[in-house]
Amino acid sequence: MTDLHQIDPPKSIEFDDLYFSADNGLAESKFVFLDGNKLPETWLEPDRFVICETGFGTGLNFLSAWKLFEETTDPQQSLDFISFEKYPLDAEKIGLYLQPWLTFFDGRLQKLVLHYPPKIPGFHRIVLNERVTLTLIFDDINDAIPKLVADVDAWFLDGFKPSTNPDMWSDTVMENMARLSRKGTRLATFTAAGKVRRGLIAAGFFVEKVTGFGRKREMIIGCFAGKET
Repeated sequence: MTDLHQIDPPKSIEFDDLYFSADNGLAESKFVFLDGNKLPETWLEPDRFVICETGFGTGLNFLSAWKLFEETTDPQQSLDFISFEKYPLDAEKIGLYLQPWLTFFDGRLQKLVLHYPPKIPGFHRIVLNERVTLTLIFDDINDAIPKLVADVDAWFLDGFKPSTNPDMWSDTVMENMARLSRKGTRLATFTAAGKVRRGLIAAGFFVEKVTGFGRKREMIIGCFAGKET
């Protein structure tokens, strides 16, 4: 996508973990979440495609998905992107952290920063244009995801590593993922932790370990198969 690198990758104060790869955050986003969910192939058919993400962070994954969607779909198709964030960054920091890819995103980063909501808890729905809508949920995902009503087509599981942020990978989250998914709904995540694999399988997802990005040996991809009765 680009050979730009973030020299000093931003780090979460709360979890002492990087928001994206120190090697190349944009390439990581493509490899893990876009390629991992077989995008753009997966969204070429439906008129409306819904992605749900478990950690908005800097918005890098959203911007990557937004750009690819508009480049690969027909004008009548729409994208709904839903993302949870308990500790939201402010618009200024997002603009600063993603500055290396300002040109690549071709006006989309500026538009996100312009319309980014205040850091007030709750659901914030942002209509970015006639085809792309972003819903930011500033809350603990375990409290908020049971309130969500959506038909999710793909999951971006990106909530910092399970060892430092176990609440993001809870049974509550995975059970609600199953509730919001249809058979065939895809998922991708940077982690291959056993706890995550077991939780997803128990919730009704088929998962497999594949080669990870950069220094990460493995990651998980999968799809919703339905719960056993």
